[in-house]
Amino acid sequence: MAELIFALLSLAALFALAMNRAPLWAWALAVAIFTLSLQMGLGSGHLHAPLFNFWALLGWLVAGGLFALTFPRLKRDYVVMPAYRALKGAMPTISETEREALEAGTVGWDAELFSGTPDWTRLRKVNPITLTAEERAFLDGPTEELCRRINDWRIRHELHDVPEDIWRFVRDQGFLGMLISKEHGGLGFSAQAQSLVLGKISSRSPDGVTIVMVPNSLGPGELIEKYGTEAQKAYYLPRLARGDEIPCFALTGPFSGSDAASMRDIGVVTKGWHEGTETLGLKLTWDKRYITLAPNATLLGLAFRLFDPDNLLGRGEDVGITLALIPTDHPGVEIGRRHLPAGAAFPNGPTSGKDVFVPIDWIIGGKERAGQGWRMLMSCLAAGRSISLPATSAAAAKSLLRTTSAYARIRKQFNLPIGYMEGVEEPLARMVENAYGLEAARAVTASMVSAGEKPAVISALLKYVSTDRMRQSVNDALDIHGGRGICDGPSNYIQGAYQMVPVGITVEGANILTRTLITFAQGALRSHPYLFTEIEALQDPDQDLGVPAFERAFDGHVAFTVSNIFGALFHNLTLGAFAGAPPNAGSTRRWWKQLARASRSFALVADATVALLGGGLKMRQKITGRMADALAELYLLSCILKRYEDDGCPRADLKLVDYCAENCLYRFDQALAGTLDNFPIRSAGVVMRPLVFPFGFARNPASDSDGKTIVRAALQPGEFRDRLTRDVFNTDDPSDRVGLLEHTLLKVIAAEEADKKLERAIRKGDVHRFYNNDWIAEAETKGVISEDEARTLAEIRDLTARVVAVDHFDAAELSRQQPAQREAPASFAPPKDPIAAE
Repeated sequence: MAELIFALLSLAALFALAMNRAPLWAWALAVAIFTLSLQMGLGSGHLHAPLFNFWALLGWLVAGGLFALTFPRLKRDYVVMPAYRALKGAMPTISETEREALEAGTVGWDAELFSGTPDWTRLRKVNPITLTAEERAFLDGPTEELCRRINDWRIRHELHDVPEDIWRFVRDQGFLGMLISKEHGGLGFSAQAQSLVLGKISSRSPDGVTIVMVPNSLGPGELIEKYGTEAQKAYYLPRLARGDEIPCFALTGPFSGSDAASMRDIGVVTKGWHEGTETLGLKLTWDKRYITLAPNATLLGLAFRLFDPDNLLGRGEDVGITLALIPTDHPGVEIGRRHLPAGAAFPNGPTSGKDVFVPIDWIIGGKERAGQGWRMLMSCLAAGRSISLPATSAAAAKSLLRTTSAYARIRKQFNLPIGYMEGVEEPLARMVENAYGLEAARAVTASMVSAGEKPAVISALLKYVSTDRMRQSVNDALDIHGGRGICDGPSNYIQGAYQMVPVGITVEGANILTRTLITFAQGALRSHPYLFTEIEALQDPDQDLGVPAFERAFDGHVAFTVSNIFGALFHNLTLGAFAGAPPNAGSTRRWWKQLARASRSFALVADATVALLGGGLKMRQKITGRMADALAELYLLSCILKRYEDDGCPRADLKLVDYCAENCLYRFDQALAGTLDNFPIRSAGVVMRPLVFPFGFARNPASDSDGKTIVRAALQPGEFRDRLTRDVFNTDDPSDRVGLLEHTLLKVIAAEEADKKLERAIRKGDVHRFYNNDWIAEAETKGVISEDEARTLAEIRDLTARVVAVDHFDAAELSRQQPAQREAPASFAPPKDPIAAE
């Protein structure tokens, strides 16, 4: 018995030292005490003398070795320097463009998840959805009015363009200047407000939101606000805010998409003539495509590679990626014909130019910013990618859930609302989960940006996850609607979202590369507590500076790795029972604990993946993709738990939180299991698997019965359904295609009892439901239902017929006629050199 107690105490001490990252002297002391205890007879009763002597000798040698390493010189000579030399050629190198991308954004909650020991207070400090009175009034006023004015069918089919009355409204109401500060004539809205405004518009028209989204996303406005000269700010920002200038930003080219650093578009520093005066400037040649708003733009933001062969700027020949502002009516600027991205109607097209001379003052930020374009872009993208596409994706998921849940409750088959059928219940449950989870992630991330963060890793993660799950919700909505969803026309409320799905998947970094190269491969470098510092130290040409920096990071990294090994094993053996949870977690405490447990496992596998694969990590994109998926599930679950608290812990939402949490953790386990089963170094995968899954693949997805519970709640009008679909455009006007659903749903719910009486009579054969017979009048005549019930059911019959109806056309109607030339957006034509003119 004494031996068992000694073994358990020793094991507990081992885990405690490792998990708490004890210093070397504490390890040396612990090993010495353990060895001395063995020699005193504790725990050694069954050891033969030779074996006992061997373990005692080994114990003292280990204790002595650990104690010796507490002397800095010995540790550096025998541990640090061998590791430094071994890793110097093995770890991935960081190019200048990668460094700028890594340093552009900030780290926050992503670093906590990478750490394995997340600090809950950091997440809880993120503000809930907070809008000023002005922002809320704008969302409920002009944004609501814009949604009512937009006719999605007219835009998509009749005009295949956004009409001038909509352009005029967004300009007059200030929609194009939401991110521009009030100082420069804009609205100066927070990221949270911008996100909600964009989401609400997109729930009405994906094409309509694009003309608002682009000026408020990565482009001239944001770049000028952050990096422009005072003259550029004073001239352009008020004009952009008023809509006098319509901006576009040209980054992507035929041969440089996600690999924007390899762009072939160039500028050469030279002297030339501008408005009759010889001046220092740039001779630009470019070929760009997929440029949203280019066909309508008056101001072109351009990214190019700048060269200075005569060293006129004093920075060498290859200056680097640079950004410039060029009026589109400037000589040599070509705006090509329009693209048709997935058949969508928003303006999009190519632009090009050959040997176009512009003054050097047209560089964003002036000549001092020459060569800093990549850093500027990455800084803006880190924040901007957190807003636009997550906002529109979350809004699509919410809007599709609202319309689909109404349709599934109204539409009947086999005398049953189709939403009650298990085959339909399954995709509806996914839609409920996506709507809740994406809105949670959108809100938390937008609040981070509103607080000044630029979450580079989180923004990449959220972009690919939100657009992919939007695609899932669109597909589920189409499956549930069947033929009603695939027949386009004025009454189809799904087709616009369906057309825009591949656009969201593709823009701002194609999802495949965002998932496999950015989220984890770059995320590990940015969010790992020690890795980036180690790699920088290894790349430092001055060894006297590099080695001390490496040593400090290396010491922390070793303790971090040991802590994760024992921490992951401990929490997985105990099923997270002793994992940390925030105070007052209440009914979600178990999920906070499971999140902490999962974070430990993720930290272990992530650390080993980077350390063992080193410079080859970028080539192992199936591994990095799975690790990105694992991180995404941790982030989504974090946001879901925070949303539940921010919403006031409504009891009606708890079952949904449980459902989402179970599925997040199940998918997390799948991603880690896939990583370990396919780990390129097989022995490492074999060693890690029992640490992460000591009992096998334990977690299961949420049950069918839980799915039924949340779907039945979502099919019922009320607070639960309203919270799930908050801040999207909604109306109960039966003349509106969405309002017709809401209007009919309320009628159907109110008349359930009368409908049941009618259905019973029909099944018995007492009433005959055929087109040549007024079955409701027959039921009234036979006393099955009352006169008032008959009148209500007749109204519902007619409304339901409209709900399930699809549009049909003459062939001539489907031949798109050339509409009258749409008036271009009004703008004041700038002088040839607007900045100089000021």
